[in-house]
Amino acid sequence: MRAIILAAGRGSRLGHLAEGRPKCLVEFEGRPLIERQIAALRRGGADEIAVVRGYRAEQIDYRGLTFFANERWAETNMVMSLAAAAAWLRAGPAIVSYGDIFYRADLVRGLAAAPGPLVITYDKVWRDLWSRRFADPLTDAETFRIDAAGRLLEIGGKTNRIDEIEGQYMGLLKFTPEAWSVVEALLAALDARVRDRLDMTGLLRRLLDAGSLPIGTYATAGQWGEIDNPEDVTLYEEMIREGALGIEEL
Repeated sequence: MRAIILAAGRGSRLGHLAEGRPKCLVEFEGRPLIERQIAALRRGGADEIAVVRGYRAEQIDYRGLTFFANERWAETNMVMSLAAAAAWLRAGPAIVSYGDIFYRADLVRGLAAAPGPLVITYDKVWRDLWSRRFADPLTDAETFRIDAAGRLLEIGGKTNRIDEIEGQYMGLLKFTPEAWSVVEALLAALDARVRDRLDMTGLLRRLLDAGSLPIGTYATAGQWGEIDNPEDVTLYEEMIREGALGIEEL
């Protein structure tokens, strides 16, 4: 199994923590985020790992990795970073990870084994974390609904109703070549300006609207996090001390 880390972004909302370096190099519990991702992916079964670089690309330099470049990182969103790794996505199944999250190896193993051409992970106990990250969880949470078979029905919308949210998408997903071919056809039909602005949830919503590709889901119950601002780092470190969050040793 191959894995691709999307790490082209700058992370300006992290302020001083990401000043002068890519977001994936922000330290969490003494190690850069990307090192935790690489370790979890390898322990989870990835035997080849690629990183899509952009901002300050030269700073992401680890042995044994393959590198792709999103030269237009400042003008494009995450889907265009993903497209930079199209050669791998066409060749075989690949786990795709955002560069600003951390997770455990068992989640990677479960996702890799989950059936379906495109599968995304989600946190089914999301309210526990969102209630600690935000005064009102609904200010940031997005709609997420699945059917009885676990297929995605809705994602990425705004709502003021908790019952429309069955989980929160985590930024870790699996593509097969079958799924990527559908994505490439969809992207080719879009205006270049729309394509450049497209984020991953926007892509998933367009795939749902097209109805040409079932999107499977794989659930976890906490034990992960996304780091979007300095307060997130402080919160996760508090949760570790409290025993509410466990991270794997590197």
